[in-house]
Amino acid sequence: MTSPLLEIDGLVKHYVGRPVVQDLSFAIAPGECVGLLGPNGAGKTTTLRMALGLVVPDAGRVRILGLDMPAHARVVKARLGVVAQFDTLDPDFTCAENLLVYGRYFGLTARELRPRIAELLDFAALAHKADARPGELSGGMRRRLSLARALVNDPALLLLDEPTTGLDPQARHLMWERLQRLLQQGKSILLTTHFMDEAERLCHRLVIVDHGRKIAEGSPRELIAQHLEPEVVEIYGEQGHADALRELTPEARALAARVEVSGETAFLYTHDARPLLAALGAQPRLRLLHRPANLEDLFLKLTGRQIRAEG
Repeated sequence: MTSPLLEIDGLVKHYVGRPVVQDLSFAIAPGECVGLLGPNGAGKTTTLRMALGLVVPDAGRVRILGLDMPAHARVVKARLGVVAQFDTLDPDFTCAENLLVYGRYFGLTARELRPRIAELLDFAALAHKADARPGELSGGMRRRLSLARALVNDPALLLLDEPTTGLDPQARHLMWERLQRLLQQGKSILLTTHFMDEAERLCHRLVIVDHGRKIAEGSPRELIAQHLEPEVVEIYGEQGHADALRELTPEARALAARVEVSGETAFLYTHDARPLLAALGAQPRLRLLHRPANLEDLFLKLTGRQIRAEG
């Protein structure tokens, strides 16, 4: 059996006496993308920082490539690629120079780096921007340059902290295509994201955390099947959610396995939507959307719909 590239075992971290990560365990196999999902303040970034050796855990163990962190941080980081939540590109260097300087940190010579830089700029669809500085690039271009820079040392494992936050749909889709290409090449990825479609598209397996604890783990399809009814009917009243709920008859409610309300929308979860849709069809003032249950439904069921503050 192939050894995991990353092993997190019983990880614990407190800040000012408050638990931030509590007995967290998971692993990543070669060629696997694992999504670490959770609300704000769930402990995702702290977990990434412990994996990078930037924060020392209070208990538990992090092993990457078979080596303990942070004891072997220098050796391990030579095999890692990191894309932080916020860009750390050098604004004074061109795209090509950013890659060159970063590659030198890994002991690579300029002669070794020249063909590598050309390949990476082409991979990031930035060959035409080789001589441009980061300030001249769009947000999507800067994120792709950050990804290219993270690949300069040919890492076995990539740690990506919300890599597509702030990007428009076209830029996000291009970033997803590049990440899928890396997985096809055998790279492993640990990904944090708030985009459920991104997690469902890229991740082989999800680890969902809340208040620092793991509350679910599995493939997106497995988790949806395990925790949710397969079909959802969203209803919207003409004058907001109160009208929608008033128009929803007791008979229609009884046909739903579960009803949730968020803002102006009522969500009716069911194993068979046909009788529910027939009952709702007799209420013309309601607008309906019938769809399969998705990862966002799962996330909201497990972690709640209430918006949380950071920290």
